[in-house]
Amino acid sequence: MADLIWFLIVIGLLAAASYQRASLITTASIGAGAMFLGTIFGDIGFLGWLVYAVVFVPFLVTSIRHQYITQPLLAFYKKVMPEMSRTEQEAIDAGTVWWDGDIFSGKPDWEKLHRIPKGRLTQEEQAFLDGPVERVCNMVDEWQINHQDADLPPEMWDYLKEHKFFAMIIKKEYGGLEFSAFAQSRVLQKLSGANAVLSSTVGVPNSLGPGELLQHYGTKEQQDHYLPRLAAGDEIPCFALTGPEAGSDAGAIPDTGVVCKGEFNGEEVLGMRLNFDKRYITLAPVATVIGLAFKLHDPDGLLGDEPELGITCALIPRDTKGLDIGRRHFPLNTPFQNGPIRGKDIFVPLDFIIGGADMAGKGWRMLMECLSVGRCITLPSCAAGGAKTTALATGAYSRIRRQFRIPVGQMEGVEEMLARIGGNAYLMDGVTRFSTVGVDIGEKPSVISAIAKYHLTEKARQVVNDAMDVHGGKGVMLGPNNYLGRGYQGIPISITVEGANILTRNMMIFGQGAMRCHPYVLDEIHAAAIKDKEQALEAFDKAVFGHIGFAIANTVRSTWFSVTNGMFNSAPFTDETARYYKLLEGYSANLALLSDISMGVLGGDLKRRERLSARLGDILSGLFMASTTLKRYDEDGRLKEDLPFLHWAMQTTLYDIETAINEFITNFPSKPVAIYLKVLVMPFGRRIKKPSDKTEHAIATILQTPSSARSRLGYGQYITREPGNLVGDLEQALDDVLACEPIFDKICKHKQEKLPFVRLDVLADEALEAGIITDEEADLLRRTEIERLNTINVDDFDHEELVAKINSTSKPAKKVKAA
Repeated sequence: MADLIWFLIVIGLLAAASYQRASLITTASIGAGAMFLGTIFGDIGFLGWLVYAVVFVPFLVTSIRHQYITQPLLAFYKKVMPEMSRTEQEAIDAGTVWWDGDIFSGKPDWEKLHRIPKGRLTQEEQAFLDGPVERVCNMVDEWQINHQDADLPPEMWDYLKEHKFFAMIIKKEYGGLEFSAFAQSRVLQKLSGANAVLSSTVGVPNSLGPGELLQHYGTKEQQDHYLPRLAAGDEIPCFALTGPEAGSDAGAIPDTGVVCKGEFNGEEVLGMRLNFDKRYITLAPVATVIGLAFKLHDPDGLLGDEPELGITCALIPRDTKGLDIGRRHFPLNTPFQNGPIRGKDIFVPLDFIIGGADMAGKGWRMLMECLSVGRCITLPSCAAGGAKTTALATGAYSRIRRQFRIPVGQMEGVEEMLARIGGNAYLMDGVTRFSTVGVDIGEKPSVISAIAKYHLTEKARQVVNDAMDVHGGKGVMLGPNNYLGRGYQGIPISITVEGANILTRNMMIFGQGAMRCHPYVLDEIHAAAIKDKEQALEAFDKAVFGHIGFAIANTVRSTWFSVTNGMFNSAPFTDETARYYKLLEGYSANLALLSDISMGVLGGDLKRRERLSARLGDILSGLFMASTTLKRYDEDGRLKEDLPFLHWAMQTTLYDIETAINEFITNFPSKPVAIYLKVLVMPFGRRIKKPSDKTEHAIATILQTPSSARSRLGYGQYITREPGNLVGDLEQALDDVLACEPIFDKICKHKQEKLPFVRLDVLADEALEAGIITDEEADLLRRTEIERLNTINVDDFDHEELVAKINSTSKPAKKVKAA
């Protein structure tokens, strides 16, 4: 019995050392100390020490470890791990590891999270939002833009150029605004709440495109020529990457450039002959300078010994001979400028390459580095802004619109949808705040940008779908008074661009996350690629035994989490949020453990098990979004009024994390391993339930009632109460309806009957004549009736108004036929 007790003491101390991630030598020393005490005070004898030595000596003696453990592991690793392509390597190398690394660590540093600064606007940035951004939102006539003109009006284009909306990323030395990523996000959120065509038109030049590429990689001559012109709006940029044969697999572009000599402006120069076929290029129809991605070949060795230089980026002026540009695509009735670009046997000088000839073949890394920043800003910000405005509008509509003599927002089915809308909007804004601050402090968070792009566009889809269900026919019937329908039509666009969401979830988030965020995997890959055997062995030994210690630590942490339900995990606060921090720490250990076991068991096959990879990505994403939600709550002052939003966002996200863990284990191809994981990670089933009806009722009430919590949710959006702003009209109508209800109740009480909340103008006249209400109260009822009818009524048209007007000079759309 004494032997068993001392055995358990030794095992417990070794587990505790592993839990704290002590080094191998420290762990072995702690175990040896316990063995020594057991020898003095207990019954541990020679046999116990022999077993202990057999376990630890092979790992502690370097020569033995290298020969009998590390070398076989390295050989096995090289055999099972697939070779990484150049484009995969460049994608992995692009960007930086930030908070996503903490999430993957198994023990996030919550103090580090809360030390990250809060995003703040400068006076100049705030003035831009309050001035030019507010003004351009007021200029929006969505029906005219979407249905009549299929474009922004000329005066809006001029205003955008004059006030440098296309130059938010360009440095002041070139005439740009040089705004922070956080400020750009705030601008795009406000614009997206007003009109998707407007936000897309402004977002693209400030994301992945010539301006960003020139500032980071352009030659001084290129920067001095193009950047001032881009800042002034004299040049409109676009970037041509995707084509018929290369959409989500952009690295497979078939477009080519061949290094050769040719004539340009009357002189023979060294240049490139380009052939390309691009599509889906935003701003292409109006662009004056085109960023072009293609694969550059040098068959005659004019630039060196490498015949296949790889993906290259160049700037092509619109007036270049042979360039076919100007036609438009029509993306789901959201007519931002978008179209194809084609070129056949176009010759341009080598100095058209961004960065000059020295940057030939380095285009993919350029694109990945810039995309890791741009994808953090544009689409997530537009999604979050649209969700915030939709939340306010749907809440107001639900309170104004009545059926069965009650506001539809008081029906429990509608409350469920309002809760999803409000909770998602709260979470989405937290994600954009955090990720854009990361960019501002110098990070290039490639994994975080993929998480933000995928999940925020998907949540925007859920928000607009729920809003359409609440609005019913009001959302379906298009017209000048419909503020929702075009957003609903256009939401698949954001799902598709900048890496289709299917690809992003199934291949990118965990595919890059495991490589970039895991503390040892990338080091193992690099060590295995070293040609010198001794150096490779030394580097791999360091990486793989660090990895083994990491895996053991997370096994212990996951086991402890399962046994204690996270009770003893760390949390920076002791209020209602403490439980969330503790659960997230446990799920972080689960993620690290599941990742290590899946990579160890499946090896390179994990890359092809896309649905397993996607579920691991869902866990990683959930941990990130939950973290940013907790940080948002802290940044807002930990206000009790915001707790319904926080609880909904956290409980939904944690529930989704557990769903992903459960589905990963259930579908793991090795059943014995799956059973082991089930016992280790989720032995007692779920810990988290979905948000309660009470929580969802609280959110629905907030969205339908003016309050500080509601204002914080919609902060920064275009809700000004001025002519032409339909959301501003809704906000005014909401205030007036709420102000009218006590007057209406007084009339009902006087008449001793429950009247329908309709024909308020007629009711006002009757009540005023009967002396029940005052003149001011009657005026409020009459005004509210007008607002109420404007809210619930829809547009109708003569048949001729809906028939497309064909310009006699226009050409019909081309039908693409196979050759």
